[in-house]
Amino acid sequence: QVQLVESGGGLVQPGGSLRLACVLSGRTFSNYGMAWFRQAPGEERDFVAAITWSGGSTIHADSVTGRFTISRDSAKSTVYLQMNSLKPDDTAVYYCAAVLSFTQHMPITREEYTYWGQGAPVTVSS
Repeated sequence: QVQLVESGGGLVQPGGSLRLACVLSGRTFSNYGMAWFRQAPGEERDFVAAITWSGGSTIHADSVTGRFTISRDSAKSTVYLQMNSLKPDDTAVYYCAAVLSFTQHMPITREEYTYWGQGAPVTVSS
């Protein structure tokens, strides 16, 4: 069974940076497409970024393009989300997600992902 564990959340001032990490265990990491979603209080869980099983392709939501970067390290079975120039609107719980995949397709809807982490809270405030 796949398990996902996020880390790296916390409180940061506007304009600051954070890096989230998500470790996949229980299965072979390189067999999975990975993604990050986020959910603000009272809001839906929204797509943030995705990366293919190989790491060869990525996609980012318009709201974070140019500020956030998704990446993966197969040796560590870890996917990262580097977040720069953070804004108060980025405040949310960030979730890591995984789907078994050997294609270049990068799902951007919640329903397409099978496994989820417990979430890492990020608060952007002065």
